[in-house]
Amino acid sequence: MSAQNLTRDEARARAAIIRDASYDVELDLTSSEVTFTSTTTARFGCTEPGAETFVDLIAPSVQSITLNGAAVDPATAFDGDRIHLTGLAAENELVVVADCAYMHTGVGLHRFVDPVDKQVYLYTQFETFDAHRVYACFDQPDVKARFTLSCLAPANWVVVSNMATTEEPDRTEGGWWRFGTSPLMSPYITAIVAGPYHSVTDEHKGIPLGIYCRESLAEFLDPDEIFTLTKQGFDWFQENFDYPYPFGKYDQLFVPEFNAGAMENAGAVTFLEDYVFRSKVTDAARERRAETILHEMAHMWFGDLVTMRWWDDLWLNESFATYASVLCQVSATRFTGGWTTFANVEKTWAYKQDQMPSTHPVVADIVDIEAVEVNFDGITYAKGASVLKQLVAWVGQDRFLGALRSYFKKHEYGNTELKDLLAELETSSGRDLSSWSKEWLETAGVNTLRAVFETDDAGAFTSFAVHQEAPPDWPTLRSHRIAIGLYSTVDGRLERTDRVELDVVGSVTEVPELVGRAQPDLVLVNDDDLSYCKIRLDARSLETLTSSLGTLSESLPRTLCWAAAWDMTRDAELPARDYLRLVLRNIGTETEVGVVQTLIAQSTGAIVNFGDPANREAGYDLLASAAWEHMHSAEAGSGHQLAWTRAFASSARGEHVDKVLGLLNGTVEVPGLVVDTELRWHLVRNLAARGAIGEDVIAAEAERDPTAAGARHAVAARAARPTAEAKAEAWASIMDDPKLPNAMLSATMGGFQQADQAELLAPYAQRYFDAIERIWDERTNETAINIITSMFPSVLIDQRTVDATNEYLRTGKPVPAIRRLLVEGRDGLERALRAQAVDVAAGRGEA
Repeated sequence: MSAQNLTRDEARARAAIIRDASYDVELDLTSSEVTFTSTTTARFGCTEPGAETFVDLIAPSVQSITLNGAAVDPATAFDGDRIHLTGLAAENELVVVADCAYMHTGVGLHRFVDPVDKQVYLYTQFETFDAHRVYACFDQPDVKARFTLSCLAPANWVVVSNMATTEEPDRTEGGWWRFGTSPLMSPYITAIVAGPYHSVTDEHKGIPLGIYCRESLAEFLDPDEIFTLTKQGFDWFQENFDYPYPFGKYDQLFVPEFNAGAMENAGAVTFLEDYVFRSKVTDAARERRAETILHEMAHMWFGDLVTMRWWDDLWLNESFATYASVLCQVSATRFTGGWTTFANVEKTWAYKQDQMPSTHPVVADIVDIEAVEVNFDGITYAKGASVLKQLVAWVGQDRFLGALRSYFKKHEYGNTELKDLLAELETSSGRDLSSWSKEWLETAGVNTLRAVFETDDAGAFTSFAVHQEAPPDWPTLRSHRIAIGLYSTVDGRLERTDRVELDVVGSVTEVPELVGRAQPDLVLVNDDDLSYCKIRLDARSLETLTSSLGTLSESLPRTLCWAAAWDMTRDAELPARDYLRLVLRNIGTETEVGVVQTLIAQSTGAIVNFGDPANREAGYDLLASAAWEHMHSAEAGSGHQLAWTRAFASSARGEHVDKVLGLLNGTVEVPGLVVDTELRWHLVRNLAARGAIGEDVIAAEAERDPTAAGARHAVAARAARPTAEAKAEAWASIMDDPKLPNAMLSATMGGFQQADQAELLAPYAQRYFDAIERIWDERTNETAINIITSMFPSVLIDQRTVDATNEYLRTGKPVPAIRRLLVEGRDGLERALRAQAVDVAAGRGEA
């Protein structure tokens, strides 16, 4: 096993003997474009004098190692991943001088050159196990330390770290930037961001605030909205957590080529640069940015102040931040529909992940770093947050927040496990949570709830029960707190006429309160989205949705109905053509633009993955025609109009393609629609995939937009072209160029896979399986996972692809991380084949 793959047992053993750690880290960022000099002075105690341990470090070379004043030979002590130390004293000082490498994969110290002005920008990304790419350390969350960081930077640069500066150089000359000593924190949340960043500053109740982005993006930065959200978040979190912000100042930095949405570095949060909007976006994008801002802020308390002991509790760290961010969003910001988005986005993701063969309990058994890296998934983030939402319904929100207040005070600057939070919740709520924990956290799979009832001749319920089912592989029947909503048509709109809230336990739960009440047009189990479960609709309710879903007044129950229909489609219970019909009949009145965007994406998925392949062109035509109509009828300049325009470009085939060309060249105009930079690229990419434009148009567009984003869009468009040459070029770039930056890699892969190009892509299926082992060995774990996931031949929905996957799983003997990714890919194919068969049968009138 590679030493880069730290095991839980190794971490526990090391944590048992290391105490009172501190680091002085000096980074020279002026010496080279390839490496930087890292000097680390680590001081720490040892509970077992004479013991041996290791310090993590990845570096091309180590100049010197000194332990307690004595030189240690790097040739024998350093193996490329670890520095092995022997004969530790009760108190130790370790000095390591190393030449560390700049990275281009979004981990360690990432180096980026802006194509607009050729300026260099740096930032660090350390979660889960990459701090030791920048300085020597005990790189695990439960060896917390105090950090004093310093950087030698060129002239005109600014350097930002976790703490405020204590010394800054003359910006015209360059020099050392020195930062205050941090409180106790884990290595993975330390940070350095450096370069000629543009900044805007503010202050809120004694907390200095900063926002940073590249100079070439400064004209697009909207600091007013970001600062407003930040201040609203601080007010809400500090009041409800009853604990002041613990890290002094608060900077938010939008950095290039970032792999994730954001990272909760204490006092120096880094964000995906796409959150600086260069062009018009829908309000759903702004809502998503707001959720991300609040998610990372929640981590300042839950994750940074109080930190998980090991990555087993990664789910709790991320789930809590997701839940808390939405609660703050709906309570303190203008984005009051956050729970609708949560049901639409997070829960849809969770249900999908939880129905894969690779599903796992929320509390996963994380034996090593490789395991945690593939567990950054829909269970960790979305199911965990959904389960927390259920827990809050179970114990009560006031009691939940009360438990957090005592939790933060009791464990400040320390490390905890799940049991520590549950203990506080039991104290505040008076409930025994041991059985709840076993049901919800220690088992996998999602339950299905459905209403089962009988009516008399007058249409009144004579019996009513909620039936609960579980998948065979995960047969746990859980305790749910749910609401049942009864909806009927009133003055032409579906309105809730009654609601019952109850606990559902076991396979059958009778609901005597509903006996004698008239059967409504729609029975909605899990109304208000209190629990985590799939729901099934009775025949009358499904008919009501098909004809009248668009008349349902409230956004959350509407979203739950949309989700139920989509889940039935994925489970091959509702033919894809019926799902598409339901959507196109009702989407025109959907007020939530984020839901509209999700429904468009799911409709495309129904056409491409779950529908009869022979009906694909007809499905595209239906969707494109609807999109064309809605983009003209939507309010001029609105987010709905933009969403429908993008949908039209994506679904356009045949004669519709000429209209997309017209939108690009200006011969087709839609009142209120501005074809700005990002929309132009969307048109270009789809036209390239259809073969309607060539390299000359892509090159001209790249010249029009000579930015990093423009370069990414251009490579995606080139990879999307339906030619053998384009696919070969993209394949070589993805598989054979380890120097390709992570953002360009992702863009190229996104263009390569096109649903309409199965014939062109078929020869690459076997080449993919032949390359997997090499990719895993040669690339960083994060990059390898990205390639193996994105390049899986998912567009080849065919039994032969399933068979090829099975053959590789049988003979290739992949490591567990790869095996999981392939099993997930195979499951997607098998699910699509089942759904396609149902849709084919429906087209023949067989079902």
